[in-house]
Amino acid sequence: MVEQKKVKVLVIEDESSIRKFINISLVREGYEVCEASCGKEVMEQINYHCPDVILLDVMLPDADGFDICRNLRKRYAEMIIIMLTARSQDMDKIMGLELGADDYIVKPFNPLELSARIRSILRRSYRIQTQEIAKLISGPFLIDILAQKAYKSGEELNLTPKEFGLLKLLIKNSGRAFSRDELLNEAWGYDFVGDPKTVDVHVRRIREKIGDTSGAPVYLETIWGVGYRWREAKQLEKY
Repeated sequence: MVEQKKVKVLVIEDESSIRKFINISLVREGYEVCEASCGKEVMEQINYHCPDVILLDVMLPDADGFDICRNLRKRYAEMIIIMLTARSQDMDKIMGLELGADDYIVKPFNPLELSARIRSILRRSYRIQTQEIAKLISGPFLIDILAQKAYKSGEELNLTPKEFGLLKLLIKNSGRAFSRDELLNEAWGYDFVGDPKTVDVHVRRIREKIGDTSGAPVYLETIWGVGYRWREAKQLEKY
């Protein structure tokens, strides 16, 4: 029997008691855990351990967690980033998501919730369902499902795993209007505990990357009072 590779989680947190608490909880759940106590240790740990998931504290003694998130997302498009913070303001959450975080959890938190969040994101980041077709095409867009890559007019789009999942879902169901709750359930999972505004943040980022606008969208429409819809390919031909 081939042993399944353990998911590696890098915990970036300056408080040793919290790091120890998270470490024990995640190891118990079967994860491999490494740690960093400050910003200057982050790249050293990433280069050595190559983690799959980053748990990133917003408030570090020598660095701003938002800046670290921004820089990591530029360098590692597929890395899963979950922000950890004691601040619960909506603007902090939105800022973290805007900068590329996949999720946001407020301290203090239940270790079971943290583990559930990680599992939910991992399922949707790495699972390739066998019943899916290999490629989706809509106007100038090509979605390569097996490679987990998206292209517009032959040029690859730099999408995060969550953005790719949303774009794939919308294109696969072109012409269908999804509510925000439906998109949360499909892309984040039924066990996701979060704000529906998360969908709006990701849609805004997708629009920026595909060259669309919210005021006059060509591809990704806002259906007021409902949610979002991807135009059908036949509708895109005139554009």
